[in-house]
Amino acid sequence: MLNPHLPEASPDLGPYHTRQHRAKQGPTFHRACLELSQSLWLQEKPAQAILQLNKASMVPDQAAPYHALVWFLAHRRDHLFIGNPVRHFQHLASRISGDHAKLRSWRAWACFHLAEISLPWSDFPRDQQQIDQEQLQIPVFSDIEKKLPSCDSSTLSVAKALARTFASKRP
Repeated sequence: MLNPHLPEASPDLGPYHTRQHRAKQGPTFHRACLELSQSLWLQEKPAQAILQLNKASMVPDQAAPYHALVWFLAHRRDHLFIGNPVRHFQHLASRISGDHAKLRSWRAWACFHLAEISLPWSDFPRDQQQIDQEQLQIPVFSDIEKKLPSCDSSTLSVAKALARTFASKRP
């Protein structure tokens, strides 16, 4: 099933699809990441599909694909490995470095909260050990929204509403 929030893509794409555009990290790289994410989802590799959404979020002038993430989380299948997206985004947000680190960190915190809304806490907990050991302060959603660029603001609020809708339908 295609993620309606991503461009259509061939189901047989591999890492080469994004590698050729990575150096520029512009709109072409962003789109290639979204296409590879769709392809990996079709290949039944949901964890890798989510990682491609992370890469798409590296491009500062392009909106982060929040809707696509929420859709993936809502349509996950139990027999396919997805890891713990809550923990993944917590670690990503708190340890990120490199180009545009602050922006990418705020985007990862947004994804962290979307994952918490979308997934059952009992199955996808925070990393409490990291929180305790590093005295990690997790920002609230409203503070995150203020730190994100305008290209993210409308998509994030819609994705948050979508996550709540999907979560309310969860058994």
